[in-house]
Amino acid sequence: MKLLDFYKVYPTENSCKKEFKIQREQEGIVCKKCKNTTHYWKKKREQWECKNCAYRTTLKSGTVMHNSKLSFQYWFMAMTLISSTRKSFSAKEAQRQIGHNRYQPIWEMMHKLRAVMGLRDDEYVLNDEVELDEGFFETVDINRDYSKPLKRGRGSEKQTKVLVSTESKKIDSTDFTKKYNKETKLGFIKMKVINSLKKEELLNQVKQIIREGSIIKTDGSNSYNDFKNDYIHKSKVVDKQESSKLLPWVHTVISNAKKLLLDMHHRIDDDFLQNYQNEFCFKLNRRYFKSVFSRLLVACVSY
Repeated sequence: MKLLDFYKVYPTENSCKKEFKIQREQEGIVCKKCKNTTHYWKKKREQWECKNCAYRTTLKSGTVMHNSKLSFQYWFMAMTLISSTRKSFSAKEAQRQIGHNRYQPIWEMMHKLRAVMGLRDDEYVLNDEVELDEGFFETVDINRDYSKPLKRGRGSEKQTKVLVSTESKKIDSTDFTKKYNKETKLGFIKMKVINSLKKEELLNQVKQIIREGSIIKTDGSNSYNDFKNDYIHKSKVVDKQESSKLLPWVHTVISNAKKLLLDMHHRIDDDFLQNYQNEFCFKLNRRYFKSVFSRLLVACVSY
C-alpha cells in the first residue's frame, strides 16, 4: 500500500478494526478452550463467542497484537511503513512517522511484525535445486567483554553465523542470461541464524527448510558431508574468488542483506538478527506481489 493511500483506506480506528475483523474471519476463528471453529459475533463487546462453550475471543487475542495496548491504527500504520519499502524501516523512524511519545512500544511492535514474517515463511520449504552456504554478519552482544582481544575471520566473536539457502530456478530466456550473466533466476530464499557449523546442526536445520530429495549445491566444506543420504548433494571445492560463480544467488543475497542491514540499522544485537533477516526474506520472497501489506496483514492475524 502506498503511503498516500493509507488515510483514504483507513481514515479511522474503526476502519482498521473492521478490516482486521474481516481478515480474522477469513482465516478462521478457533476457540482457545475447545478448538471449535463456529462463533457468534458480539458487536457491543467486539468479541467472538464460541457456539460450543461460550468462551470469548477478542479481536487482538491470538494475533500479533495479543496483549498490545497500542491502537489498531498504530499497527496498521506500522505495517504500511514496513511494507512500503524494499529496504528496512527503523523503529525510530516509525516512531517519528506515527507520532508516538515513547520509543519502546514502537520498537517492540516492529519486532513483533518481523517475527510473524518469519513464522509465515516457515510454512514454506525450498525444493528443486537449492544453493546453500553460510554467511557471517557482524553483530554486537551487550554481555561480550570487548576489553579482551577478539578473534578475527571465520571464528570471530563479532560475527553471527547464518545459514543461507536460495532456490535456483532454470530459465529459457536468453535475454535474461545475456543481461544479468546468469543462467538461473532467484526463487524463494531462507536465512536462519545458527549456533555452529557442526554437521549435525546443519543437517537438522536443512531438513526443516529444504524438501527431502531436492538438489543441494554447496562448496566443498566438510560441514555438508552428511547431506548425501537425504538429498542429491552437488559439492565442488573452489577458491574463495570463484565461490560467487558456483553459488551466484546465495552470495548475491548475503551481500545485499549485509549492505541493507548495516546501512539502515548501523549496529545489530545478535539476539535480534533473525528478526531483521525475517523482514529481508519476507519482502524479497514477495517481490512480485502487488501488495506486500495484504500478505503481512494475513500473517498478523494468523500468528
